[in-house]
Amino acid sequence: MNKEDILKTEYSEKFDKLRKDRMIVSFYKYGPLQVNYGQELIDAIKSLEKRLQMYKDTGNTEFLCDIANFAMIEFMCPQHPVAHFKPLDDGKSHIVGMGINEIKDFDK
Repeated sequence: MNKEDILKTEYSEKFDKLRKDRMIVSFYKYGPLQVNYGQELIDAIKSLEKRLQMYKDTGNTEFLCDIANFAMIEFMCPQHPVAHFKPLDDGKSHIVGMGINEIKDFDK
């Protein structure tokens, strides 16, 4: 299976469009993210956590777009004191539950 075939079922262009649209609105509503987050006027992690709770409380999937945007903002303008990118390839699963491929491997 090629990358394009995989992305047809494993990625959402609609989600990306909704997320990007919200970034544009936020630019006009709050100002440039480099200023707001680079100068730590807004806390991306606390905002992400607040939106996660709002999603849990309401089920409004707009909050999922916000969560993704706050994660991206933290990636772009990290406020975590030791923020870094290090791909994990420790052989451990970092999800809650088991994926179908893990179940198939477990049954072997």
